[in-house]
Amino acid sequence: MSFPDLAASLATAMPELRGRLLGNEALAPLTWFRVGGPAQVLFTPADEDDLAYFLARLPAEIAVCPIGVGSNLIVRDGGLPGVVIRLSPRGFGTVTAEGDSLRAGAAALDRRVAEAAAAASIAGLEFYFGIPGSIGGALRMNAGANGGETKDVMVEARGVTRQGEIRHFSNAQMGFSYRHCGVDEGVIFTQALFRGRLAEPEIIRARMAQVQTHRETAQPIREKTGGSTFKNPPGHSAWKLIDAAGLRGFRIGGAQVSQMHCNFLINTGDATGADIETLGETVRARVKAQSGIDLHWEIKRIGVEKN
Repeated sequence: MSFPDLAASLATAMPELRGRLLGNEALAPLTWFRVGGPAQVLFTPADEDDLAYFLARLPAEIAVCPIGVGSNLIVRDGGLPGVVIRLSPRGFGTVTAEGDSLRAGAAALDRRVAEAAAAASIAGLEFYFGIPGSIGGALRMNAGANGGETKDVMVEARGVTRQGEIRHFSNAQMGFSYRHCGVDEGVIFTQALFRGRLAEPEIIRARMAQVQTHRETAQPIREKTGGSTFKNPPGHSAWKLIDAAGLRGFRIGGAQVSQMHCNFLINTGDATGADIETLGETVRARVKAQSGIDLHWEIKRIGVEKN
């Protein structure tokens, strides 16, 4: 499937744009599941000012969808109309430490932030070592693992609104809750300031090693997956509910519930976006029938179905 050309007209209308505009660009290679259709336009801004320039001049009727490293994402097979924005490490990946604080660009990998904190003897950010995403996604979904969450360490975030305005957000203004941020979806986060506590590097490294061991022994991290599929319902573990419904290893097309961890879905090699999403919805229905509990997606699903 391909969309009408939009990239060329946007480039003409924005002569001072410094980032890269690509039309009908494949998104599957940019996601961990390796599925999905193209973006009508894929925009990679040069820096925050370039992003603000672009958004301020983009017609309001054109949809915008930011993506990170694609680790928690299903792109539907029909692709995405409008503009997909992907921040690059070159323009948004800087990580700097000062005292007990660390500032990171939204494209910086969570794992790199944990490593930079350890190098600066800053404790409290070790949980990021086990999250396979970037800081922009961590802010948007209050990412957490191994007993820590973004809301516990974030002091201030910065982002660009859909109108091209650069804004700052305090921790309270983020409206954090479990795997959720209350900031308007139109805001694209560009950086954040985190605060930990000073500690001995050996202690921090030991905690990071524990986090890594847990991932390697409990999660299918070497598969084509999207991380945890469903949020844990209050008082329950999603994987236990899925296992109790007899769905460990269950398949639809090329998509499978992981044998290793039931809350992970896997592309076994030839899955489509529809296979993975249908598998997830089937899991939800069977868990509801078996336990009466509703599972809610943690993985973000974007785009349109293939005709």
